[in-house]
Amino acid sequence: MQLLFHPFDLELKHTFTIAHDSRDIQPTLIVELRDGDFRGFGEATSNPYYGATIEKMIASLESIRAAIEADELSSPESLWAKVNPYLTNNSFAQCALDEAAHDLFAKKKGEKLYESWGLSVDHNPLTNFTIGIDTVEKMVSKMQELPWPIYKIKLGTDNDLRIVRELRSHTTATFRVDANCAWTAEQTIRFSGELKKLGVEFIEQPLAADDIEGMRKVFAESALPVIADESCILENDVTKCHGLFHGVNIKLTKCGGLTSAKRMIAEAKSLGMKTMVGCMTESSVGISAIGHLLPLLDYVDMDGSLLIKNDPATGVTFDYGKVIYAAENGTGAVLK
Repeated sequence: MQLLFHPFDLELKHTFTIAHDSRDIQPTLIVELRDGDFRGFGEATSNPYYGATIEKMIASLESIRAAIEADELSSPESLWAKVNPYLTNNSFAQCALDEAAHDLFAKKKGEKLYESWGLSVDHNPLTNFTIGIDTVEKMVSKMQELPWPIYKIKLGTDNDLRIVRELRSHTTATFRVDANCAWTAEQTIRFSGELKKLGVEFIEQPLAADDIEGMRKVFAESALPVIADESCILENDVTKCHGLFHGVNIKLTKCGGLTSAKRMIAEAKSLGMKTMVGCMTESSVGISAIGHLLPLLDYVDMDGSLLIKNDPATGVTFDYGKVIYAAENGTGAVLK
């Protein structure tokens, strides 16, 4: 195999703001594994909150280039296990490599990735579309720009309930809200009843990840289900979230790719928890990889490619929340 790197600066259609970050450009790294005529692609975006940079990802993978290129790819899982000891501090790099390995492996088998996993896509969940924090007027405008069946609303302001009330007056779509650790337990419990009346389906990560006692109280008293995000990063976090959250939102970049995400999904299901996968504003490369996990999920947030205006790749597309798979095998992602 040959290892190649393709860094890009993704230009966002709108400034994307959450409780602890705001950006107009999203740097990303697309990793390519090439074997003869077959090309597999994977992706991980940079993220200052987690200390992930393009330079660090490339350096980590360069340090084990010889081992990667010598691997015969008997399975993506075997490559994941082989390189994991060297990438324990760089799950973003492992994610990009792992997605590329899965893509390449399925392409060489002549199958779409979900087919190689023996999954049916007949009952896939719809993806939400995310509305970042902005003025209420601009949040309404973003919503009207793309009519959608489910919106995830980023919150963490001094006017969170007013924002949701105003957005509700403009659509009958299902709402999900994500506070990105910005609320207290008391706020969450107090807001939950009103949010439920406003057609909100669940609350994502209301409290800081280390507020265990607060989450225990929220879990017991919230009128709405609560889904972990920042509290569920790596595989061993799933069991820690049991009894504190009703479900987990898994990010491929944080956990190290599709291989580990599948194990986390299985663990959550075994504990009776809801399963969700979210994105980190990836291009169609990373978003297409997420799409093949849909048969295993209750919820999904894979709108990253819809938020950018210079997508360097093609892959899955969308029809009012429904994921349409590309004609190509593997994940379906192809660099333009």
